[in-house]
Amino acid sequence: MPGTDEQRQDGVLLSTRKKVKRPSMWNVILHNDDYTTQEFVVQILKAWFHRTDTDARQIMLTVHHKGQGVAGTYTRDLAESKVAKVTEYARTNGMPLKLTTEQA
Repeated sequence: MPGTDEQRQDGVLLSTRKKVKRPSMWNVILHNDDYTTQEFVVQILKAWFHRTDTDARQIMLTVHHKGQGVAGTYTRDLAESKVAKVTEYARTNGMPLKLTTEQA
């Protein structure tokens, strides 16, 4: 079987499964600034992080009032990719939106 080790012990075939470790998860953090519009943040959350309108507005308000908020939680590679792509999209649209990652 794939993912198993087989060995013989006293004439009996034993099979053990290898444990697969789950990847660590990382949060994509949105940071508040004085220039990025609230509607742009909502748009980002809906388009890039697949949030509902209600969730996007709640996260945007958290960022606005507390200085930062979690846009989503992903594997490290996906989180870093989202940060790079959304940052590029924001700059293309004249917004200084800051996103970072941190381990969840």
